[in-house]
Amino acid sequence: MAADRSLSRKFAKSQRKQPPGAHGHTMGFRKYTGYGLQLREKQKARVLYHISESQMRRYYDMASRRAGSASENFLQILESRLDNVIYRAGFADSHPQARQFVAHRQFAVNGRKVGVPSRLVKPGDTIDFVSKSSHLKDVISSLAKEHKSPDWLKVDKSKLQITVNSLPVRSEIDLPVDETLIIEFYSR
Repeated sequence: MAADRSLSRKFAKSQRKQPPGAHGHTMGFRKYTGYGLQLREKQKARVLYHISESQMRRYYDMASRRAGSASENFLQILESRLDNVIYRAGFADSHPQARQFVAHRQFAVNGRKVGVPSRLVKPGDTIDFVSKSSHLKDVISSLAKEHKSPDWLKVDKSKLQITVNSLPVRSEIDLPVDETLIIEFYSR
């Protein structure tokens, strides 16, 4: 199964001996300030989830208004996006592909077709594949067979159905992102 390019070894800065560009050899890697580290973490999360700056800001506002830890709430909101749930369940190779499936109304949440990838799902929601395309059904079935879904999702691979058992906790989310730096960045 192909993964997101942003998670590959080739993408990582640690593989380079110097920064990219014509003057990389003279500049070397720089040390980042507190703001620079926060900005990098925010940008890393944006790339991993394939979302815009305005969406990130809106999710921070939602997370800070909820009871409990703002950083954990922030990650729960990002993970509960419909396109992300479809990606985590293994019904798509990447976030952009999952986003396209949702935008083309291939899935229904609780029996209603949905065309908004940023829709947030709640525990108890059921997501069904509703497209009439047999080819697309075969593609999604083959992707789902190869993938192990997280514990907070119940995936029925024969019916192509996802049930959200609960929202994930931080220990269930395997991301190379420090969400506390993102919260600090937005709380300036």
